[in-house]
Amino acid sequence: MRNITHFIGGEAAAWSGARTGDVFAPTLGQIQAQVDLGDATTIDQAVANARAAQPAWAATNPQRRARVMFRFKTLIKENLEELARLLASEHGKVISDAKGDLQRGLDVVEFVCGIPHLMKGEYTEGAGPGIDVYSMRQPLGVVAGITPFNFPAMIPLWMLAPAIACGNAFILKPSERAPSVPVRLAELAVEAGLPAGILNVVHGDKTVVDAILDHRDVKAVSFVGSSDIAQYVYGRGAANGKRMQCMGGAKNHGIVMPDADIDQAVADILGAAYGSAGERCMALPVVVPVGEKTAEVLREKLVHEIAKLRVGVSTDDQAHYGPVVSAQHKARIEDYIRMSVDEGAELVVDGRDFSLQGYEQGYFLAPTLIDHVTPDMQSYQDEIFGPVLQIVRARTFEEAVSYPSNHQYGNGVAIFTRNGDFARKFASEVEVGMVGINVPIPVPVSYHSFGGWKRSGFGDLNQYGSDGIRFYTRTKTITQRWPSGGSVIDQSFVIPTM
Repeated sequence: MRNITHFIGGEAAAWSGARTGDVFAPTLGQIQAQVDLGDATTIDQAVANARAAQPAWAATNPQRRARVMFRFKTLIKENLEELARLLASEHGKVISDAKGDLQRGLDVVEFVCGIPHLMKGEYTEGAGPGIDVYSMRQPLGVVAGITPFNFPAMIPLWMLAPAIACGNAFILKPSERAPSVPVRLAELAVEAGLPAGILNVVHGDKTVVDAILDHRDVKAVSFVGSSDIAQYVYGRGAANGKRMQCMGGAKNHGIVMPDADIDQAVADILGAAYGSAGERCMALPVVVPVGEKTAEVLREKLVHEIAKLRVGVSTDDQAHYGPVVSAQHKARIEDYIRMSVDEGAELVVDGRDFSLQGYEQGYFLAPTLIDHVTPDMQSYQDEIFGPVLQIVRARTFEEAVSYPSNHQYGNGVAIFTRNGDFARKFASEVEVGMVGINVPIPVPVSYHSFGGWKRSGFGDLNQYGSDGIRFYTRTKTITQRWPSGGSVIDQSFVIPTM
């Protein structure tokens, strides 16, 4: 059986530890590999390699660091097919979706190829008599990222690309459910010219996470996962004096106004709700039609189009999505469907009894649609993270806006309308971090930044874009004076002013 081990100091790290984890093939419901699970000693080894390599990398001028990132981008593109198939085999998403995962990560790699410009400081000449003031951005040192199973390429690249381009060394702790692609990316980075030790991959569970959070030489940690864990990671890391950036869960809403293009909205909602089996923090699992007529028309069209969706294996070019990641997660989703019925919602389309011929042990769920969900229901309040779409009906625009605004999560939201006034008012007033106007999954492009509000985000800086550069650097400000002539300037015992 295939074994996946750590990547430390530019190579696969021999591991004598006793702990391993199972890596499943979600389409088959079978173990396909074993992954080594590290501990505090493994983190010590990775940090030691990172600390040794980082000063020389930080001293490398930003143009040369950018050239490495350019080569890294090229190698990912050249190996895209291999990476996508490897990713799909461990996650279960279809190949086209796996390629999208990689492409959105590549966008950030491409963005940081402009690192010479992105790290420029500021300069003021003549801030005082003969005094100039300027600032510079400098890397933090050794930093780390802890990433989830649902985007094994995109989210690691969102973190490691800006961190490394800024001159840091990076420790990546990917999900042990989908560990192969992060290791392969590290191998390609070294092939691109990244010095050994600058990018290290350590697999593990909570033991490794805590070791990262407690290690005095790790200066910053970026995290993506569930909100409860994000809050724990944020609290423990911040208590240890680290800069923290922790993204949590979501319950994204799609508001459908009476004037919306319903056919287009339905097409958008289907992809956003059921794509990647709903295992996205930017999925759209709640749709809010405004008015009973809108709700009835929307429901009828959703039922009609859901019947056309194809669930299949990752290599099926005709499949819209594949299995969920594990048997445990499938059972959890089924429990939420059962809970919603017990709470009084109407189960319109039930996807629990789906079975794919030849893959009966796979973790498949067909699309589920639930109507007459209300905000007091636990199934509405929690993140289900599966191919389940809930309909929450609203009588007015104001009521519709209140649902995402009052929810514990505030990651993403969308409105479908032809009315510019409604759209502008919605974008201004809704209490959510990322807003789509006739865009169902409003993930910002790489030169903006990604981040939610409330329990969807802990920390002051978002991921990638300009916030990513700020997160992985610290600003040093210099005030300088070069005296001219031989005169001595009188001492002053008051605070200096310009």
